[in-house]
Amino acid sequence: MGMETPEVRVTSVAGIADDPIAAAARALAAGDPLGALNRVALRDDARGLALRGIAMAQLGDLDRARVLLRSAARAFGSGDVVARARCVVAEAEIAIAARDLGWSPTALGAACATLEQEGDRANAAHARQLEARRLLLMGRVDAAERALANLDAGSLPVALQAIHYLVRAGIAMRRLRARDARSALALAARAARGAGIPMLAAEVSSVSRMLDAPAARLIAHGAARPLRLDEVEATLATGALVVDACRNLVACAGTDVRLASRPVLFALARTLGEAWPAGASRATLLANAVGAREVDESHRARLRVEIGRLRAALAPLADVTATTDGFLLVPRDARAVVVLARPEEERHAAVLALLADGEAWSSSAIALALGASQRSVQRALDVLAREEKVQSFGRGRARRWTAPSVPGFATAMLLPAPLAIV
Repeated sequence: MGMETPEVRVTSVAGIADDPIAAAARALAAGDPLGALNRVALRDDARGLALRGIAMAQLGDLDRARVLLRSAARAFGSGDVVARARCVVAEAEIAIAARDLGWSPTALGAACATLEQEGDRANAAHARQLEARRLLLMGRVDAAERALANLDAGSLPVALQAIHYLVRAGIAMRRLRARDARSALALAARAARGAGIPMLAAEVSSVSRMLDAPAARLIAHGAARPLRLDEVEATLATGALVVDACRNLVACAGTDVRLASRPVLFALARTLGEAWPAGASRATLLANAVGAREVDESHRARLRVEIGRLRAALAPLADVTATTDGFLLVPRDARAVVVLARPEEERHAAVLALLADGEAWSSSAIALALGASQRSVQRALDVLAREEKVQSFGRGRARRWTAPSVPGFATAMLLPAPLAIV
């Protein structure tokens, strides 16, 4: 599955050049899946199946593409280990495009080892980049960066360079490093132009537009305004106490207090942050944190307990003091308190807020954290999944849910044309 060159030298089993296969491979390398299908649509040999699978993937029929590539791997047989490994890498890329994160990375790792051992370094590098993309989608940013650590982007074919820098941009965006993200995207754009593949150039442009789109809303002194990613980064660097409702944490001067698994405490912190420099009433705090519309003594007792827990959690950054009718957030070192919220919020915001920490959650764990029934949480997840705001991997009891990673780009489906042929 090498992207290394569109000049593919292909031989048949008999050792004679197989012109339709070679022409189909060149068409795929140039981003012309229909042209490739015109040449191999009726072929059921291993090479024909592999190229048909790649063409169907580029056309967006991922289920059919997966079936064809599995058939190709079987048709190649145990003797052609390189071709079989390339089919595994192709199937892994399809899984990423379909956001099927439940596939085993063990098979991809074994395929990568085989390709390296057999000297197919370009496809081995492609396999490592796919693993980095899978880790990024799962919110494991540090692990994704480690997966790229030993890859020299300059030694890769230009198409793989573009994908490499797209992953680098995704890592930078998750870490709120807008300048690093822009630099990586500039390199990705240059590599995409060099590759001459329209789908890849469009992918880079799509991610680049995200840097100019609103990434959050700044709420302060009763007013709200949208912020781009670089403005979010600048806000976090001002020294203000930031109640971050995008990631469910409270931050100041490099110190974070993470409250993603404690939604009641975070709701209290956000309500106090939005009210600052004034305090928030007990009725408002109870309504926002526990949904209490008619307050009785049991609610007031619970509020005292939760405020005590919040005070302990925020001790490094702020105090929570009592006022005549409620409580006031008092930062220790910061001169201001601001709230960062999602650009748009909705009725399932509590579920999205839990998933914003980048970790993989089971529906039962979400229900426990929110104090809701598992059935209601599952309904919310189903709605959010249809809207492509959350994604799942695994099945049954092993199923886990995550929020799409920034930048959440889909694969360009540049399954390298020579994949199962050379």
